Amino acid sequence: MTAASTPKGERRRHALVVAAAQLLAEGGFEAVRHRAVAERAGLPLASTTYYFSSLDDLVSAAVEYESRQELATGRARLDELAERPRGTDAVIELLLDLLLGTGSRDGGAEPVLLRYERLVGSPRRPYLAPLMRELSAELHELLAEIFARSGMEVGRERLLELIALVDGAVVNALIESDPDPRGAARRMLRSQLG
Repeated sequence: MTAASTPKGERRRHALVVAAAQLLAEGGFEAVRHRAVAERAGLPLASTTYYFSSLDDLVSAAVEYESRQELATGRARLDELAERPRGTDAVIELLLDLLLGTGSRDGGAEPVLLRYERLVGSPRRPYLAPLMRELSAELHELLAEIFARSGMEVGRERLLELIALVDGAVVNALIESDPDPRGAARRMLRSQLG
């Protein structure tokens, strides 16, 4: 049995992943450094190299952790959506939470900007490509399920069009320094789904 498979080792590894995910969300890929992660987790600097073979390995674990948390939250919200009336506005808000993150609810551009910087920056990190494809496929499945349970027939091509519409609205809002990119995406979705 290795130290990483003991309860204490698992707790330490998890603390490092959570710390790295927080730093990633707050400052992008450049914020995830061995020292910053160890300090945030309250662990010795050497623990980052003890539990992870490289910084790339730690970044991958952080991306996966953050994405899986968001997907789990989305699935829980989908179950709630199925129990209550499913208006278009409720569906749109759930879609925006999944595509832009719940941090975008406050109307601020910064969480959305950081999220898009991570998404756009991930192709520069080839080690993330398989994980990003896997997570993207799971997100698309969840979005399709949301539409299906809400009584909206949306095929794969239409789903991809709606995602692209949101991305375009957000990028344009960010370019124009719009303080509410989520609002811009919401308006576009309402025009298409309303």
